[in-house]
Amino acid sequence: MEAIKILDKQENLNWDYDEEADVLYISIGAPQKALGVDIGEGAIVRYIEASGEVVGLTLVGVKERVLKSLTGV
Repeated sequence: MEAIKILDKQENLNWDYDEEADVLYISIGAPQKALGVDIGEGAIVRYIEASGEVVGLTLVGVKERVLKSLTGV
């Protein structure tokens, strides 16, 4: 497997938070179709298969994690 390019282009970060689902979507540039790889603990990296370029990150359970870390529970 070829190396995946992580954040070669750091400009134009976009994000959207779905409060009902507690999911944070982060895109590098405009959101686009991409493959997703679950890297564990509710994190999914989205990348373009042909180039190996990472184009986004999806984080599940963000609010829950932040509250846990702030309260220590």
